[in-house]
Amino acid sequence: MRQTVITTKMVFICLTVALFFTQDSIARRKLEIQPSAKKVGKYEKLEILIKTDTTYENPYNPDEVDLTVTLKAPKGKQISLPAFYFQDYERRKLGRRRGRANWYYPIGRGLWKARFATSQTGSYSATATLKDNKGTIHSNTIKFDCTPSSNKGFIRAGRKDPRFFEFTEGDPFFAIGQNLAFIGEGQYVNLTKAEQIFEQLSNNGANFLRIWTCCQDWAMAIEAGKSAWDRSWHRRKIIVPIPGGENNPTPRKCVKLEGDDGVSLTVSPSHPVALRPDTSYVLTGRFMADGPTALRVNLTHINGQQTFDALPKGKWQKFKIEFTTGQNVFWLGRLALSLLGNGSIWLDNLSLKEATGGPELLWEADVNRPIRGVYNQLDCFMLDKIIESAELNGIYLMLCLITRDLYINSLSKDKSPEYQQAVNDAKKFMRYAVARWGYSTSVAVWEYFNEMDPGKPTDRFYTEVGDYLRQIDPYNHLRTTSTWHPSARDCRHPDIDIGQLHHYMRPGTKENYKDEVAVIIDKTAFLREHSPAKPALIGEFGLATPKWGLSDHMKQDTEAVHFHNSLWASAFAGSSGTAMFWWWDQLDRQNAYGHYKPLADFLEDVSFANLRKLKAEASDKQLHVLGYQGSDRAYLWLFNQKAAWSNIIIEKNQPAEIKDLTVTIKDFKPGNYNIEWWNTRDGSIIQKQQISPKEGKITVSVPPFSNDIACKIRPY
Repeated sequence: MRQTVITTKMVFICLTVALFFTQDSIARRKLEIQPSAKKVGKYEKLEILIKTDTTYENPYNPDEVDLTVTLKAPKGKQISLPAFYFQDYERRKLGRRRGRANWYYPIGRGLWKARFATSQTGSYSATATLKDNKGTIHSNTIKFDCTPSSNKGFIRAGRKDPRFFEFTEGDPFFAIGQNLAFIGEGQYVNLTKAEQIFEQLSNNGANFLRIWTCCQDWAMAIEAGKSAWDRSWHRRKIIVPIPGGENNPTPRKCVKLEGDDGVSLTVSPSHPVALRPDTSYVLTGRFMADGPTALRVNLTHINGQQTFDALPKGKWQKFKIEFTTGQNVFWLGRLALSLLGNGSIWLDNLSLKEATGGPELLWEADVNRPIRGVYNQLDCFMLDKIIESAELNGIYLMLCLITRDLYINSLSKDKSPEYQQAVNDAKKFMRYAVARWGYSTSVAVWEYFNEMDPGKPTDRFYTEVGDYLRQIDPYNHLRTTSTWHPSARDCRHPDIDIGQLHHYMRPGTKENYKDEVAVIIDKTAFLREHSPAKPALIGEFGLATPKWGLSDHMKQDTEAVHFHNSLWASAFAGSSGTAMFWWWDQLDRQNAYGHYKPLADFLEDVSFANLRKLKAEASDKQLHVLGYQGSDRAYLWLFNQKAAWSNIIIEKNQPAEIKDLTVTIKDFKPGNYNIEWWNTRDGSIIQKQQISPKEGKITVSVPPFSNDIACKIRPY
C-alpha cells in the first residue's frame, strides 16, 4: 500500500484554507440593523429592526444566541442593550362574540428588534453584535439624533427623600391607582376593555396600575404552560411520555386518549385560535393505537367527520385534513378527537398552519414546549399594546412578571441545583423583559412575584437577579416583590426597592376590619417600620370574605364608601401611593373611578418629599387626623370614625355633621399662611382662610363636615 507523507507545510496550508473558509462563512452571515427614525424625542421609543439569516432552536435563550446592540451616547458613554426575538400579530376588534373581542393573527415569521429610550439629547450611533456557536459577527453602524421632549423620564425613588417617587427629571410622582391583574379574552377585562379602563382612569386623575403577566392559562402570562389539552386547575393526567420512553429522565411527551368507543377529547387552547376568511389550512398530526381501530376527527370547518385507520400496535399513523374557511369565518371552530373502538390512542405533533406554510397556529397543542425559558408571543404582543395604551393615557405600570408556581418549588433550598436553575431562568426572563419593555417610561416597576411564600429562602434569588438587572437594565427600573403574608425581610432586602404588602379586610380576623382607616394606618406603619428609606405600597387591598372572595358588602356599598376612605387614608398615612384595590371588575361595574379625581386634584401641586408625619390634635377625639408637615406647610386629612364603611353600609347610620372643630398643628414656625379646605367628594375648595401665627404652632378652625375633609396650609 502506498503511504502518503504529510509535511508541516501541508498541515499549514490545510489550516490556512480551513481558517479562510471559516472566516469567509462568518463574513457572509447576514446582520443588518435599521432605525425606525432618524430623530427621536428624549425618553421616547426608538426601534431598531435587526435582520439576520440565522435561525435558532430557542431564540429566547442568550446561551444559544446573544444578540445585543451597543449604543454610543453623545458624551461618549457606551450602553449595552439586549435585543429580543418576537412574533408580530395583526389585531382586529371584532366586538364581543362568545367572549372573543380581539382577533390576533400572526404576521410572517419571527423577527429581531431592539427598543431604546434616549436620556440625553444629541447624536447617537449603534451597532449590533451577534454571538452564537458559529462565532461573533457585527452589523453596520447606524446614527440617529435625540431631541428635547416633554417626557419627564422614568420613575425612581426620590434623590432627596427616597420614601417617595419622582421622575428622572425631578418632578414628584404619587401613585394613584389599583390592580387590573387579569387581562384576557375569557376574563371580564380583555385588551379592548383594558384600553377603555385606562382612558377612564386617566380622565379621573389615576396614574398607576398593577398588571399581571403571570396568570398561567386563565389570562395574560408571558412565561407559562398554556395548553390546548388541559388547564392548570384540572390536573388531568392526559399528557404522558411517548410509549417506550417512560424510563427516560426527560422523555418526549404526547397526549393519551383512552376509554370506551366514542370517548372524545376537545382541543381547547387558552387563546381562541384566529383564522383568516377565505384561506386554506392544513391540520396534521400522528397517532398510535392500542385497541381502537381508528381516530375520528370532528372539525366545524369540514362536512361531517373524518376517520383515520390505525396501523398495527406500535406503529404511528399520520393524518392530514385540508379545509378552506368561509367569507366571515375568523375563528377555529370546535375540534374534537374520539376513539373508534375501546382502548388507548396516543396523539403527537398536532399542527395547524396555512396551506402555504407560515407560523404555527396551534402552538398550545405542543406538549413538549418548554415552560420556563420560552415566552408566549401572543401574550407578549398583548403587553406591547397595554404599554402603548399606558403611554397614551399617562398611566405607569407595576408589572408582576414571573409566574410564581413555575418557580416556587425550585426555591425551597438555596444551595440546590434546582435553585440555581431557577435563578438562571429568571435572569433570562428579566433580560427579555428589559429588552422588549424596558424602554417605556410607563413601565415603572418590575415586580418579581405575586405572593411568593414568605418562608422560602428567596434572599439569594433577589440578590443575584437584582445584580444581573443592574448590569443589563440601562434604565434602572425599580424592583419589588410580594408575599402572601407581610414579609419584613423582603421589605428590608437591599435589592428590593419598594416595600410592599397585601391585605384584605375580612370578618373573623384579629384586625378591626370594620374601620378601613385604622387598618390602613396599621399596615402603613408596618411598611414604614421595615422600609423607612424606600417607597412603600399596599399592593392589594379590599373587602373580602373569610376565604378571600369578593365580599357581598362591597356589592352593597354602591357609593364605594370604603374605597373612597381607603384612598384618602393611604395617601396621608405614610404610603408612597394609594392602597391598590383588587376587585377591579366590581369597581368598573360601579363606575367608581370618579373617586380618584378629587384626590388627584388635591395632590396635583403637592409633594410630600422631605416632610414629616403630621403632629396635630383635633378638638374632637373621634377623628383620625392624618398628614404631613414641614416647618412652614402642612397637608392633612380629617376623618370622622363614624363614617367608616361598616357604620354606613352594615349599620345603616349616616354620620352627623361636625361643627365648631379646631385642629392644632405643632412645630410650625411663625409667618403668613393660606389655608384651603377641600371637599373630598367633588374636589372643590370649600373655604379659603389666611392666618398669621406668632407662636410655634398653628390652630385652625375647620368648616362643618360629616364624613371627611382635607386641608392645605402653605405660606403666602
